[in-house]
Amino acid sequence: MQSNSSSISLLLRMESLDIPQTGILPTFIMGVIAYCLILSCNLTILLTIALYHNLHKPMYILLFNLPINDLMGATALFPQLIATIHLQNRSISLPACVFQALVVHLYCGGALIILTVMAYDRYVAICQPLSYHAIMTPGNLKRMIVGIWVTDVALIGTLFLMLTPFSFCQTVIADMYYNNPSIMKLICDNTAVNNGYGLFLSVFLQGVSTIVVIYTYIQILKTCLFNKQTDTKSKAIRTCATHLVVFIVFQATTIFSVLSHRFSQVSPYLRRSVGISILVFPPILNPLIYGLNTKEIRDKLLFLFNSNKISCRK
Repeated sequence: MQSNSSSISLLLRMESLDIPQTGILPTFIMGVIAYCLILSCNLTILLTIALYHNLHKPMYILLFNLPINDLMGATALFPQLIATIHLQNRSISLPACVFQALVVHLYCGGALIILTVMAYDRYVAICQPLSYHAIMTPGNLKRMIVGIWVTDVALIGTLFLMLTPFSFCQTVIADMYYNNPSIMKLICDNTAVNNGYGLFLSVFLQGVSTIVVIYTYIQILKTCLFNKQTDTKSKAIRTCATHLVVFIVFQATTIFSVLSHRFSQVSPYLRRSVGISILVFPPILNPLIYGLNTKEIRDKLLFLFNSNKISCRK
């Protein structure tokens, strides 16, 4: 068994990606393209919201946190994954492994909390429109944003601080990326407390977010059904449907990923595929969904594109 001091210098190894020699270059290029797409799409949304003053509203300021979170999650995965594909070296130091796992979990927790707060914002806007500006004041908005990140860091930080007393007796990680369940499998000591807190954390974050979203959308649906203004109703339903689809897809993949580590019957290939999809598809799809489906952002993006097109012609 490794001592704590030697654990710091411990070199871990992930299982081979099993990429044939002829597929290394295409896979490497696909990884680079995917990461560049994520960077460009999310940075475009961030810059659009930041540059246009009429987008400095609670809905878009809350949305601003989502691409930041998506960039954090994608950056935790892609540079390291692309490097291992290029170098064909799946080794990593323990501190680097834990850091990547920490960022991945911060991304997952942050996504759930951000989507939950965004659902509350839509609930207030649609169900209590006369009180919206009184509730979503700049001060309250700042407190919400600070609350999102403080809660995320506190809950996830505690999860990883609980790893510090342990030493490691295994060195092979059976997953596509580093995460807490995979790291826990390297420990040969009793990890019942850590497992209990990890389970509580999953149930708390996913349970609270699901309850809040279900309640808010039931209220929104009731309000829309009794709203006689067709344009207002269709806009509200379209906006909320987009948010709900993003939330359901993220929840489903996250729940499966968490449960797959607790049941040995689950195919390791299926577990890896679904697990990595959490870090690949939301960062790509979120800016496209919100950017193309939200009229105000779409209009600004088109204006920005047309302005650049005209300036290039000159």
